[in-house]
Amino acid sequence: MFRRALVVALIATLPGGASAQESVVSEPQEEQPAGLSVTPDEVDAQLAAGPKAVVLGTLDKITARVSDLVAPIDKPVTFGTLEITARACNSTPPEEPPETSAFLEIREHRRGEDPSTVFVGWMFASSPALSAMEHPVYDVWVLSCTTLSPDTDNGSAKKSADDDTASRSSP
Repeated sequence: MFRRALVVALIATLPGGASAQESVVSEPQEEQPAGLSVTPDEVDAQLAAGPKAVVLGTLDKITARVSDLVAPIDKPVTFGTLEITARACNSTPPEEPPETSAFLEIREHRRGEDPSTVFVGWMFASSPALSAMEHPVYDVWVLSCTTLSPDTDNGSAKKSADDDTASRSSP
């Protein structure tokens, strides 16, 4: 609204006055915010890329094992006695400061007990302590968002830190 009034005021000061104003300012058109218009090709590319998933870092404090876990959106995966369900994953575009956030629901299943909710909320990759899961045996944190290929094994621990260092040290 302010932009339209400014354009009208500027055009009124031009030589020709009202006739130029009438020809330039006709019907106000809604401006589409940048980045919100999606072409059918972009939608097809996103669908072809596969469903989204969250890559989580996990730590078993008893065995000191660190591993990466891929959690598809809305599909529960297990890590020890924890059942982790990722509900959303967001990453900032490359031109903005890097940030990845994920909405997680984490429940613990112990033998002989009803499942208990351990964590529900947003976790942020840049600030894991901001919204951390409190658990005596396990730590879980967000690493990144990814898309799954059709042949990806859902919810399995992908690679432990020991396997990663062993593969780097071998010739």
